[in-house]
Amino acid sequence: MPTPNGGLITETNSQYYAGAQGFTTTAPQKEFVFTFNTPLVLGDPDPASVNYALNNFKLYASPDGLTYTEVTAANWPAQYPYTLNNQPNGDGEIVLNADLPANHILVVQLKTIDGGSFGARDAYGVTTEQNYGSYSYVTLEDIVNNFIVGFVGKDKLIPDVRRSDIIFHAKRGLQEFSYDTLKSVKSQELTVPHTLSVILPQDYVNYVRVSRIDSLGVQRIIYPSNNLTDSPYELPIQDNMGVPTQDNFEDNLEGTSITEERWKRANTNLISQNYDFALYNEGMDWWGYNWGYGGYWYWGWGEQYGMSPQYAQYNGWFNMNEREGKISFSSNLIGSLIILEYISDGLAYDLDSRVPKLAEDALYAYISHAIIASRINQPEYIVQRLRQEKSAKLRNAKIRLSNIKLDEIVQVMRGKAKWIKR
Repeated sequence: MPTPNGGLITETNSQYYAGAQGFTTTAPQKEFVFTFNTPLVLGDPDPASVNYALNNFKLYASPDGLTYTEVTAANWPAQYPYTLNNQPNGDGEIVLNADLPANHILVVQLKTIDGGSFGARDAYGVTTEQNYGSYSYVTLEDIVNNFIVGFVGKDKLIPDVRRSDIIFHAKRGLQEFSYDTLKSVKSQELTVPHTLSVILPQDYVNYVRVSRIDSLGVQRIIYPSNNLTDSPYELPIQDNMGVPTQDNFEDNLEGTSITEERWKRANTNLISQNYDFALYNEGMDWWGYNWGYGGYWYWGWGEQYGMSPQYAQYNGWFNMNEREGKISFSSNLIGSLIILEYISDGLAYDLDSRVPKLAEDALYAYISHAIIASRINQPEYIVQRLRQEKSAKLRNAKIRLSNIKLDEIVQVMRGKAKWIKR
């Protein structure tokens, strides 16, 4: 592929795939500007410092391009440690404390899963991988700047507006889009502890799906308990008349939940009517007399007649414990590996504050409508036109982001030709 030449791609292949950028000096030099999409982070150049682990890169130098040595006070003369100046455009300027001789190579290696290709190859981390796929997104800062250029000014619908107003409406739009339009689904791999509860993620807004992972790595959907059980929000201790009791500070005394304790001890097979196959096989006595209907080895034939289909599964259940800010699970999931998929609002971290390019136009329409609709003395037909435009572009964004592929639909529909025997 060609090197960056003024288009939207600003990184070389080496910067994007390997997370590395190097310079060869033609004369003694100590200032170097690196142009990664990922801002460089320097905690401390000294490996002996506790802040050294905060660095998201390692700096290497080589006299011949064959052997590379990390630039630290331990590996180089004391004058070679460096400082980092991050520039407004996102570039990182590294300044050595002394000139690097001519015909030497200086390389920045972003931390990567495989450790990189320089020195001891121990630049371990995920900084490089976090940049993969970034071309499909546009940052919130670029959204604001582009909106000012394209929608604000003389002879435009919005002649003037404060930048802070645009930022506010852009963030509000990103939040609203994150709930049902943008691909903002996150996931965590967790193990259900003996307490049968896991803490909600720090940026959690709502769950999408909770799954149990079996021995083959296949997802088994865990369903919400709904009407089966619940985690009470308050647990007042009552007297013998049923009246809540108070402490010396006139606050209600609270105990522990009996409902939750019973649910933790519950045998879920009694709810789902799933057989315990170990006991089932022990009870098979093909040549005896007491088996089948009414025998000692009762198989439970006919028990599932009239049962509710929402409970006819053996993957377990979960419910939201709002009192403790946790997700609680049924007793059959203790020690299980689960995946929690959830949505956030897209504003929790700087990395989240980016918009898929497929929804960029919809966000511009959202901001335009929000600004005009919040102003006085605006013609109502203009407000309605912008509202309709916002809705239409949001609908288009949802269709684009739904990622529907014709071949996948055809593959699924092939199964519709099968006869279903009852």
